[in-house]
Amino acid sequence: MTVASGSRIPDVEVRTMGTDGPQPVRTGEVLAKGKVVLFAVPGAFTPGCSKIHLPGYLENYDELRDKGVDLVACIAVNDPWVMQAWADSQGAGDRILMLADGNAEFAKAMGLEADLSGAGLGVRSRRYAAVIEDGVISSLEVEQGGGVDVSSCQSMLAKL
Repeated sequence: MTVASGSRIPDVEVRTMGTDGPQPVRTGEVLAKGKVVLFAVPGAFTPGCSKIHLPGYLENYDELRDKGVDLVACIAVNDPWVMQAWADSQGAGDRILMLADGNAEFAKAMGLEADLSGAGLGVRSRRYAAVIEDGVISSLEVEQGGGVDVSSCQSMLAKL
């Protein structure tokens, strides 16, 4: 079952890259403080994710912060090394917290996993974005097609 507005963010262990390598973090902790914008992508380095989705959040980062967003996070079913390499290639710096959901456990807990085995990609996350306030989802926008529309940064700015 897919989570919805009013649902608490699932508490799942994922990884982020720290100074000493991959570090486990709990989504129920890192995404539960203040106002968070979380966006999920099917995979790092994929065309829509690298040309539109992540760049939109980077370009509008200051506007998100001006609207009271404490944290912008991106999650994908990739390993933490890939997520860090993608962040580095996009010049994300420390503006976007990159979360590696290597086993798709968070995607499954959200009810937003996608079986892309037919394309050789295995289980991934659907593309979506959420506004989370103190651990509760106040807005969840899930893409129904293959584009970046309702989960774009511009769409999330309109929700804030």
